[in-house]
Amino acid sequence: MKKLTLLLITAVLFSCNSSAQDKKDDKVFPLTKTEAEWKEQLTNEQYRILREAGTERPFTSNFNYFKGEGVFHCAACNTPLFETKHKFDSGTGWPSFDRPIEGNVAYDVDYKLGYGRTEEHCATCGGHLGHVFEDGPKNTTGKRHCINGAALIFVGEIDE
Repeated sequence: MKKLTLLLITAVLFSCNSSAQDKKDDKVFPLTKTEAEWKEQLTNEQYRILREAGTERPFTSNFNYFKGEGVFHCAACNTPLFETKHKFDSGTGWPSFDRPIEGNVAYDVDYKLGYGRTEEHCATCGGHLGHVFEDGPKNTTGKRHCINGAALIFVGEIDE
C-alpha cells in the first residue's frame, strides 16, 4: 500500500499536464480582448503566432535582415519591445536581439518540444513573441531573443 501511495504521489507531482506548464493561460495581462476581437484586428499569420503561440518559417520575415533606426513594437498592442541597436544577425532565420526593452517582455516556460524553453510574451497583451536562448553575443548580454517577425511592427526610419 505504501508503494502504491508513493507511486500516485510521484505521478501527480511529475505529471506532464501539470499546471506549471499553463502559467500563461492563468496570467492576466493589462490589455485583454476576446479571441473574436483579436481575429478581427490581426492578420491570420499574426493571430496564429501572437495568440496561438505559432512560429513562422525561418528566413521568411521581412525583419530578418532589416536595417533601420527605431523600435520594434508588438503587432497586437503597439508596446515597444526591442530597439534596432540591439538587433543582430544570428543566422537562425528569425530577427534576433540581445535584449528587450526592460519591463515590456514577460517570460514563461514552454514545454511543447518535450523540454523547457524560455518563452517570451508581450507584457501588455500576452502575445507570443518567440523564445530567448543563452547563445547570443558574448560581448553584450549573451542572450538571443529569437522573435517572430510577424509579431512585430517597426516604428522609425528605414535605411535605404
